[in-house]
Amino acid sequence: MLVDTKAKVGVFSIALGAYLPQFPELVPEFKAQFEAFKKTLPDSVELIDGGMVTTKEESQAAGDKFRAADVDLVFLQLLTYATSYNMLPAVKDLDVPVVLVNVQKNKKPDYKNTDIPTWLGTLYACGAVGEMVADLNRFGKRHAVITGVVEGGDERVSTEIEDWCRAAQVRRRFRNTNLAQIGRPYPGMMDLYIDESNLYRRLGLYTKQFDWEKMWAIADNIDDEEKIREKAQDILDTFDIEGGGSIEKVWDMAKYLVAFEQWVKDEELGLIASHYDGYSQGKAGVLDSMLIPAFSMLIKQGTACAVEGDIKVAMAMSILKTISGTGQLSEMYSIDFDDDICIIGHSGSGDYDFSKAKKPTMKIVPVFHGKTGGGYLTQFYPPTGDITYLAITQDGDGHFKFIAAEGVNEDGPIFTFGDTNMRTRFSIDAREFVNRWSEAGPTHHMAAAIGHHIHTIEKVAKIMNVPLEVVCK
Repeated sequence: MLVDTKAKVGVFSIALGAYLPQFPELVPEFKAQFEAFKKTLPDSVELIDGGMVTTKEESQAAGDKFRAADVDLVFLQLLTYATSYNMLPAVKDLDVPVVLVNVQKNKKPDYKNTDIPTWLGTLYACGAVGEMVADLNRFGKRHAVITGVVEGGDERVSTEIEDWCRAAQVRRRFRNTNLAQIGRPYPGMMDLYIDESNLYRRLGLYTKQFDWEKMWAIADNIDDEEKIREKAQDILDTFDIEGGGSIEKVWDMAKYLVAFEQWVKDEELGLIASHYDGYSQGKAGVLDSMLIPAFSMLIKQGTACAVEGDIKVAMAMSILKTISGTGQLSEMYSIDFDDDICIIGHSGSGDYDFSKAKKPTMKIVPVFHGKTGGGYLTQFYPPTGDITYLAITQDGDGHFKFIAAEGVNEDGPIFTFGDTNMRTRFSIDAREFVNRWSEAGPTHHMAAAIGHHIHTIEKVAKIMNVPLEVVCK
């Protein structure tokens, strides 16, 4: 990614202090289990180690570490029974979920030969989880439980932990990067309008405002021909260009791309929402004509770029790109009632990683429909198979809501006028999907990703403390 971030994940373990003097052999056993557990967390996150906690004071010290680091998530490993005072001081002042990892070391007891320390050290699970959840509920803390076993490996536990870490990455990306708004939303699309201070308050995402006059001049000082040539070749490798492509043909686009990449790094931009509604003449016309493929190249490198100035769909694209590796702008296009298929897509910038069925194409059109000017249009081709849609909307009081659905992209005819589109079948019929999706109150844009990801989106919603409405799976 052009601007990379690592989620900060707090991790600590708890055990009842009263057991340790009685059974001193539990101390090295528990320490070994905690060290082993930490190694199961992916290296895509930064661990904030709160240690093995057996007293209230140790729990308070862990909490101090977590707050100082501004953790995105906390994993709590329950080593054996422990009272909730071992947990609460560490998490009571945090506004992130606590994931209770209730993982037993051994699969099955040797009933005849198990003594108390062996039971407490390697076979105790479940007993303290209800107590922890009861107190987390009373403290108003978000939480989840993962139950499993260490012996023999447990794929379900590993998958859950990795999902939580991917979800935590969304929060960190929103907090550590910025959103660039260039221009304003498409005039009259009031569903796209947003209060940027409310966005910062509720989701931690800061908006930087840029005028188009600055963007027109962004490449004026770019003169490193080797870099420009390298970017031009990258563009040619990314797109099939109608009528053929050459270094010379995309030279100006590559020059702007070099400037955009440096701008993204300098401003630490994870998301961009833009719309131009002026006169496409002179330098404005040059940049406007090539903006769609140039921003597509930024998406390829992890910076979500949304057309029509839609900040909320830029966030949805960024979420899906972060948790799944793909994030494509889309909207409802048409319904094929004979095939019971929703045709979903959009014109504008797209995600190279989303175009698995065919290399993206680029062509020149005389008119950007409904928008100023004309120029390069790109089309992306998702594969057949599972697909997920995510929209972000707001209520009248400014509270955000996620709306999600899973479906299947099917093979068949698509439009050929240059827009990305897909044929999606849902578990409910097409007209019912459109009714339910629309009644959920989304903006008219949503993001799409290859695969089914609602399971992870649920975790993102819990981490961000945003309600999620699932239309269908």
